[in-house]
Amino acid sequence: MGGVRAMKPWLRIVLTTSVMAGGSLVAAGLGTGYQLTGASPSPRVLLVGTFNGIPGGYSTIQAAVDAAAPGDWILVAPGDYKESGDHTSAVRWATPGAVTITTPDIHIVGMDRNSVIVDGTKPGPTTCSSNEGDQDFGVVGPNGALGRNGILVWKADNVTVENLTVCNFLAGKDSSGNAIWWDGDAGSGKIGGHGFYGAYLSATSTYFGGESTASAYGIFSSNWSGGTWEQTYASNFNDSGYYIGACQQVCNQVVDHAWAENNALGYSGSNSGGQLVVENSQFDGNQDGFDTNSQNGDNPPPQNGSCPNGAVSPITHTTSCWVFMDNYVHDNNNPNVPAAGSASAGPVGTGMSLSGARNDTVMDNTFANNGAWGTIFVPYPDNGSPCTGGVNLPGLCLYDDSGNALIDNTYSHNGFFNNPTNGDFADLTLTPGLTNCFRGNVDTGAKHPSTSPPALQILKPKCGLTEPPDANPLFLAEAACDSQISIGPVGGNQGCLPGSSYPRQTKVDLKPLPSGLPTMPNPCVGAPANAWCPNGQPAPKP
Repeated sequence: MGGVRAMKPWLRIVLTTSVMAGGSLVAAGLGTGYQLTGASPSPRVLLVGTFNGIPGGYSTIQAAVDAAAPGDWILVAPGDYKESGDHTSAVRWATPGAVTITTPDIHIVGMDRNSVIVDGTKPGPTTCSSNEGDQDFGVVGPNGALGRNGILVWKADNVTVENLTVCNFLAGKDSSGNAIWWDGDAGSGKIGGHGFYGAYLSATSTYFGGESTASAYGIFSSNWSGGTWEQTYASNFNDSGYYIGACQQVCNQVVDHAWAENNALGYSGSNSGGQLVVENSQFDGNQDGFDTNSQNGDNPPPQNGSCPNGAVSPITHTTSCWVFMDNYVHDNNNPNVPAAGSASAGPVGTGMSLSGARNDTVMDNTFANNGAWGTIFVPYPDNGSPCTGGVNLPGLCLYDDSGNALIDNTYSHNGFFNNPTNGDFADLTLTPGLTNCFRGNVDTGAKHPSTSPPALQILKPKCGLTEPPDANPLFLAEAACDSQISIGPVGGNQGCLPGSSYPRQTKVDLKPLPSGLPTMPNPCVGAPANAWCPNGQPAPKP
């Protein structure tokens, strides 16, 4: 695919081995996002705006998208694009995107990440305004404003979006509040999209007027199989900066060089597993840095990181293909972020939560300065029926965590809230099953990592064993206290123990975009020659 630029060495090895052996890319664990496009051999380049004094043929991104055919490229000049496709069109519900893409195999590339802005605020001179009067809350339906989405890729395979910023797309009464969304038909329980590429993307919001309209998700894929995000940033979302969900064991996605800060959850992944890799990324300043979970929604559950068909991962050399590696997870102690729904129960001060997660591998990461815990393994209590993949208890659908591996991670200064069980990592299971295993983890300030229960690396060093549950009641109480949740019949409403203390929200602060986020070195790479890229390089300024 033309947009793919920086394949990692291990991906190159797997791809080469698979092709030489006559295998498919999906079998190699890369997903359909790496397949060659079936588009026309003579793609066009559609130009939006004016770049270095050279005018393009379109004034809006949506107009170029509507004119594009599979294989075409859309280059976007610097500018503040107040797109309004959601005010004039519909997909299957009342809340499409300001830019809605239904054509497969098209490539949208901004000419500069930091100055190509898809802006959810009202038309006017101010870019990404934080003033309430400048916000666009979407089309008004019978029950109120529907909210807005930014760039929505609706069941269109192999679409690339690169090198731009999206801001201020707010939530409302429908599926809205999402900045950049590859949507394979959310809620359908089926995979409706295959392959994508997103790179050098920023997603944020500068406005907070309450949780009912707060921006919900930054960079988002649902009901999708195959794709890569790299060199991306997401902040100020009341659910999560990144989300991959409803793809169970066929996700086939890679998240590389992501940065999530100031969100309720830096990343959320519901019922997303199989071949999924998160690497070389940073999660900081969130309420809970990273969360993957099973839940009785975003069907089909549960979350399961096992390689499909009993295959062996080229990374872990085990049957676990869901891998979190080489990431920096630090300072996730912030209660003063937008936070709504189940995401608001993310335990503040936690680097990473694996909630009802199964067969995942967490390896070679650094967890630092998280005040409650660096990493926790916990069940996910949900409700509703038919409780697919969980344990059906009275009034509760319980997803227990099992078969996960925590290996060769570095911990530093975690647990400084100093509540009981706070520390480097903790483990809780409520039903019999495959044990979570722990080995090779170190604490830079101590002889051994601090764990709950104590000495986890001695008690559970070996993966793949079936063991009885370990309810760890003290940790259960502390996790419930931190999350401010009732966990139902499993343990009742867990009040905080005497002396326990966790930060609580006093206000909501939004974080401005960092200056100088890296833009693509050459946005012309891969695009056919055109007026803005006459020799494979951007045309010079006059």
